Amino acid sequence: MRTPGELSELFRANGRKVTAQRQCIFRVLEGDMTHPSAEAVHIAATREMETISLKTVYQTLHDLADLGEISSLDLGTGMIRFDPNVDDPHPHLVCRHCGKVRDLVAAFPDLQIPDGADLGFEVGSAEIVFRGLCPECRQSTLQLST
Repeated sequence: MRTPGELSELFRANGRKVTAQRQCIFRVLEGDMTHPSAEAVHIAATREMETISLKTVYQTLHDLADLGEISSLDLGTGMIRFDPNVDDPHPHLVCRHCGKVRDLVAAFPDLQIPDGADLGFEVGSAEIVFRGLCPECRQSTLQLST
């Protein structure tokens, strides 16, 4: 993901206003690889700017997604998550207990839809999601069973 300064320039170049609230959101997202929800971004942003609204966070995240700077992910965790790693398509790991989402560095170069199996769909992209338990949830599960 671009730096907060670069995102500000991108917004200006695309006719979008650059406000203090948006700059705060850009700073919150910088380096965050946790695939945060809008609510998590809002909580982090209120530490810097108490009056920032959840609506502003949602709008800014959707603007970033429209500009291709983040991906909007519906991974079945009950909320949309946002991924700043848009340079390379990649699978995700999702904890079925706590909902934590992480990038998985793995390639599936031979993955393809067999002829006729696409049911007439024009396939544009694919998402691969692996579900399991993160280390913390796995550890707490082990502690409960002993």
